[in-house]
Amino acid sequence: MHVGCLRRGEPTSEQRVAYDWCRETFPGASTVSFDDVATGTADLGSFDALWWHRDTPLDGADWLADCAEAFRTAADEGTGLFLSLHALAAVDTLGVDDVPPDATGTDGVTDPEGLLWKTVHDDHPLFEGFDTRRVHTRGAGVTQPFARYEDVLPARGEILACGLRGDDDLYPQKHAVGWDWGASAVVGVGDALAFHEPTDEVCERARHRVVENVLQTLGERPESVTDRPATGDELRSLRGRIDDHNRPRYHLTPPANWLNDPNGLVEWNGRYHVFYQYNPAGPFHGTIHWGHAVSDDLVHWEDEPIALSPDPDGPDRDGCWSGCTVVDDGTPTFVYTGGRGGRQLPCLATADDDSLRTWTKDPANPVIEEVPVEIDVLASEEWHAEFRDHCVWKDGEFWYQVIGSGISEVGGTVLLYRSRDLQEWTYLGPILTGAWEGAGAMWECPELLDLGETQLLHVSNYADVLYFLGDLSDGRFHVDERDLLDYGDFYAPQSMTTESGRELTFGWLPEARSERAQWDAGWSGALSLPRELAVEDGTLRQRPAPEVRDLRGEHTARTDLVVDGETALDVSGTALELDLTVDVTDAASFALVVRESPDGEERTPVRYDADAGELVVDRSASSLDVETTRDEQRMPVDVEETLSLRVFVDGSVVEVFAEERRCLTSRIYPTRADSDGVSLEAEGGEAVVESLDVWELGDAWETDAAAPDATSPTPE
Repeated sequence: MHVGCLRRGEPTSEQRVAYDWCRETFPGASTVSFDDVATGTADLGSFDALWWHRDTPLDGADWLADCAEAFRTAADEGTGLFLSLHALAAVDTLGVDDVPPDATGTDGVTDPEGLLWKTVHDDHPLFEGFDTRRVHTRGAGVTQPFARYEDVLPARGEILACGLRGDDDLYPQKHAVGWDWGASAVVGVGDALAFHEPTDEVCERARHRVVENVLQTLGERPESVTDRPATGDELRSLRGRIDDHNRPRYHLTPPANWLNDPNGLVEWNGRYHVFYQYNPAGPFHGTIHWGHAVSDDLVHWEDEPIALSPDPDGPDRDGCWSGCTVVDDGTPTFVYTGGRGGRQLPCLATADDDSLRTWTKDPANPVIEEVPVEIDVLASEEWHAEFRDHCVWKDGEFWYQVIGSGISEVGGTVLLYRSRDLQEWTYLGPILTGAWEGAGAMWECPELLDLGETQLLHVSNYADVLYFLGDLSDGRFHVDERDLLDYGDFYAPQSMTTESGRELTFGWLPEARSERAQWDAGWSGALSLPRELAVEDGTLRQRPAPEVRDLRGEHTARTDLVVDGETALDVSGTALELDLTVDVTDAASFALVVRESPDGEERTPVRYDADAGELVVDRSASSLDVETTRDEQRMPVDVEETLSLRVFVDGSVVEVFAEERRCLTSRIYPTRADSDGVSLEAEGGEAVVESLDVWELGDAWETDAAAPDATSPTPE
């Protein structure tokens, strides 16, 4: 291995120790001067890999631009580049990436620090030789220079590892990045790699192994070290690397990493498009982009390229937050929230093609430059004013939009605006404010739907999704009825009006397990099944879209089944639909038990409690993992004689539709692979199951088979 150790001038103490180690490990290593690179006297292409380890800031490094062409030429010839500590901050000057790390400086901490590998890169050769994703590479009680991504992401690079401090995962700190560049690759590790520090043998061995793996991998001239997935095929390959028996199979999930709110739902040219809040950096909230999935039938989905990314120089630098899609004079248009520097303001983007894969942001963004001064808009530690999330519609010659907000010392509110052209907006005032106890201080993701005989307004208040039936008139929403849209793990829903006039709603199903468990799983977040909303006889109805039936496979049916005590069913699975009607007249309680282990150690009853008039999802024994949520979830149900349920079990999702009216969605995480049984039980008398239909449901996604990192060489 011929490694070139890059430096300018006399080496620092840190560089001397690091490069001495390199020469001992790779006897073919030699020093390369940047002065020789700039003058063209150094042949970078003759090296297998180049390593620039720099512990001082790059301020005033104008000289580096003179070297950029030489590095690109070497990359085209197959020479890899390793950038560590402050050298990572040179990616823009060298032409590797347009977005450099946004955080540079020095850290002095008392705990060991290190690298937190991403699960989807478990088999990456850079991490060969480690039996854990959490590796301390720097000892305690030292001060170390760093360059890392925190609030922004590289434009093209893939995050390989985040940070680790003691026993804490530092998700916002992105320490290691990989790029495909020319005919070779670039790896950057901007933190936790100091060589000149007090001896900690464990950290030292790990640090040496990491650097040796990087240089060895680059020296083998890989086709890729995992550039960020960009195409649908690349995202499908990423999806295939997730191995988690609790991952849903027919609900909409991200290819990997993080998903939250559904956004921009639209039926366009006969295809259903769902965009969603997505973090490509990992399964944690932050650096929000818009992911994209498309379907011809609402149940079989394909991953599409990311639709919106934050612009480091734009008003959405800190995230492309939630919004909607409208069709303006034949052009699909996003109205979304851009965040930057504590300000949240509405922005526009228009589709460049009918596939809705690429979008152009409006140069006039943001289209509303200030929050209304007529009210005291709620502020928080993160935002100067809580002012986000958009629902836009056209009535006559005017566009209208509602925006989620809060009024200080009063409660959450929905603000109304009007425009002729989506560009110039007039503030009209709050249409509804939650001034009652329990309404919540902030209302997110408002949506107003016309359901024919009435209108539906719903908002999310950090805990629940409140809905109101009534009508919007004279600038105010007049409430006739209010309730919860879902009584469980369901948040920030958004709807699309189909070409046939149906209102279809998807909601975010947040996780109910620890952040560490989400990281180790490699994914976080799912969307609900598409639900049809309608008002019939003054009552809001929620039903799974009929298209869900197209997923049905093997079928089991029972009728007139008397249940007294426990009754096991000869069905099992983690992807099921169960439709049952039960006469509960003579029973104090009746339960459908799902995800049950053969010995009952793990089980989740969906129980009807007659005395309380409630449906209860009991998660007390759902998982052996003590860090999963175990509380009961309750929902009122109106039952006279028979209880009608449709229950969808999909890995960690249990989505319950009761009486075609109310919904309760739960997240559970059985640890045992054999927790896939189904049973019935009744207490305090007999329950008669008049009809029971169980279907195995198929997959929503086509994925490449889970395999080691297909874009990188497999380690020996």
